[in-house]
Amino acid sequence: MKKLILLVAVMSSLSITAQTKTELQKHFESYYKQMKKQGDIQGVINAMTHLDVLNPTQARKDTLAYIYVSEGRNMEALNTIGIEKSGTDSDLNTEIKAIALNALGERKRALEFYNVLFTKKPNPSIAYEIADLLLQTGDLAGAKEKVEYGLANATDEMRRTYYETQQPYQTSLKAGFLYLKAIVVYSEDKDANQEIALATLNRALAIDPNFNMAQISKEALLNRKKGTE
Repeated sequence: MKKLILLVAVMSSLSITAQTKTELQKHFESYYKQMKKQGDIQGVINAMTHLDVLNPTQARKDTLAYIYVSEGRNMEALNTIGIEKSGTDSDLNTEIKAIALNALGERKRALEFYNVLFTKKPNPSIAYEIADLLLQTGDLAGAKEKVEYGLANATDEMRRTYYETQQPYQTSLKAGFLYLKAIVVYSEDKDANQEIALATLNRALAIDPNFNMAQISKEALLNRKKGTE
């Protein structure tokens, strides 16, 4: 009789726990929708974190990490999904790792993830990030290859965001690739290729006269040119 009473008590406890968990999940699902409606990012993060604790899924972790990285909270994004590379990683998971590692200055590790994305689905936007990282790591040949790919495949509608000014701005991706091409050409031979680099930057500025990075680079080359005359 005692065993039967104990069994009933345990089963009742499990039922209550399951019910409580279900109610909590419904609560945080509603809370998530409300926070999303209000545009409360921290509220969305809190709701998503609670939902992942109640019912962990990789898709939910990826979404949470994406929110973190979109807010510039790169370390928190990586703490959520880790930095290991796996063949089962979703494209979103891989992209988050690439963006976060790059933002944290881990360029070579970021490059690994961008290369995975490019191998799966080549496109000019990823090619730009790879070319930029290869330039920063000194691989001019690799950067040049991706720049040429980008110039051949980027469309007039494609844009890229730059963050070197106080207010982020967008410009034509084609102009961005011309800017990178100018940097590659100049880096190959600073003296012999100075004029070619300037002409290439002018092509970028012809597409977008407000392209700040191209303008800064052009001014730097013109100042160098004056100093050597």
